[in-house]
Amino acid sequence: MEPRTATERAAALYRTMARIRAFENAAEEASRGSVAAFGASLGSSPVRGPLHLSTGQEAVAAGVCIHLAAADLLTSTHRGHGHTLAKGASLERTMAELFGRTTGFNRGKGGSMHIADFSVGMLGANGVVADGMPIAVGAAHALRILGRPALVACFFGDGAINRGPFLEALNWAALHRLRVLFVCEDNRWSATTPSDAMTAGEGALARARAIGVPGVQVDGNDVFAVDEAAGRLVAEVRRGSGPRFLHAVTYRFKGHVSVDAAAYRDGAEVARALENDPLQIAATRLAPEAAKAIREEAQAEVARAVQSAAAAPWPAQADAYADVQDTGAGRWR
Repeated sequence: MEPRTATERAAALYRTMARIRAFENAAEEASRGSVAAFGASLGSSPVRGPLHLSTGQEAVAAGVCIHLAAADLLTSTHRGHGHTLAKGASLERTMAELFGRTTGFNRGKGGSMHIADFSVGMLGANGVVADGMPIAVGAAHALRILGRPALVACFFGDGAINRGPFLEALNWAALHRLRVLFVCEDNRWSATTPSDAMTAGEGALARARAIGVPGVQVDGNDVFAVDEAAGRLVAEVRRGSGPRFLHAVTYRFKGHVSVDAAAYRDGAEVARALENDPLQIAATRLAPEAAKAIREEAQAEVARAVQSAAAAPWPAQADAYADVQDTGAGRWR
């Protein structure tokens, strides 16, 4: 149920963002082997595999997902913790998956880039740039065949627009007027390269419009602007008007992965971005004490999740081949 008043809505958006920020901060510390502050002590990094953080991009996940119903679906990227939490997945199980523990969504065998929770409609993160897009379109087509009115929110980064699945997904969605909201999280960096050095023409929204998918560009650091724009686009998608495109311009505060110091970026550019922190923008609609209470609540929840994940068991060796495809000839692939 959506918040009834403007203050309740602002608090709900801020709470989602605060939980994502607290989660990402803790995950970053854990990836460096520093979890003592959360009441857990391990000799080395408990995070298994690469960790791509969405710190600084919280407003996009919060502003879009507040419009999604339980039956709606979502596809994500390698930088997908925020989308996962905003869609309603368990913070504790998300942390456990990062730690490689059996209490995680994939029993600890998927890690950060393969988190999925079908129970809340989160169809999965994806380590391949743009490959969540055809999955989203396939899911939307399946919903049409099944006669279900739900929609699919498809998150992807600006680097995805230079890959083939971008064109294929938007084309199919437009051709069949599928219920898909495409959300481009434009954090202006493609791994370690500025995106504008790799993208010709007018960019993401112009390409979407050229294929016949209407949309808008929005300040992706202003959660209230994202909320308003996403609300209009979601309403159009639900009416059966076809797919829509949200181009949210934001900034990635951290390096490509958690252990990347991002020394390739200009310090002044980063400093300017930090002055436009989406959590600070969101807090302006709340009383200072209310915002502080929400942050403290989020930090306490994350601390409990770290402790729980650190104490959870590792996958059993006997389960190594569970969930792995059988070729049918008695050999595992």
